[in-house]
Amino acid sequence: MSKIAVVYWSGTGNTQAMADAVAEGAKGAGAEVTVLGASEFNASKVAEFDAIAFGCPAMGSEVLEEAEFDPMFTEVETALSGKKIALFGSYGWGDGQWMRDWEDRCKAAGAVLATDSVMANNAPGDDEIAGCKALGAALA
Repeated sequence: MSKIAVVYWSGTGNTQAMADAVAEGAKGAGAEVTVLGASEFNASKVAEFDAIAFGCPAMGSEVLEEAEFDPMFTEVETALSGKKIALFGSYGWGDGQWMRDWEDRCKAAGAVLATDSVMANNAPGDDEIAGCKALGAALA
């Protein structure tokens, strides 16, 4: 049984809804899932999991949330080489540049993106929820 972490930050609940769907998809595929807020995760925990889904909305000028999520992600980045991961998050403006930048950052760290990232413009609809469930299943 795969051990999957779903690590996220959510300001409005949109990314949390996506995280719940990712967890549901991974559990449905037979994985043992741990859902953690960004403040509960650090580099020492990376090795405890077979795969990790990271979720964060776009903030400001299309960047990761800067007070809690980005500092955590910057710390764990060095431990992601060879790790199977997936990314998801919501945004309210722009065209998703924050996700493309985040994917590039993960690839540069040596992480293995297991599936396409899932983005929701504001609240996730049925398609984005289904995408998140598929993302979770892909990690399992």
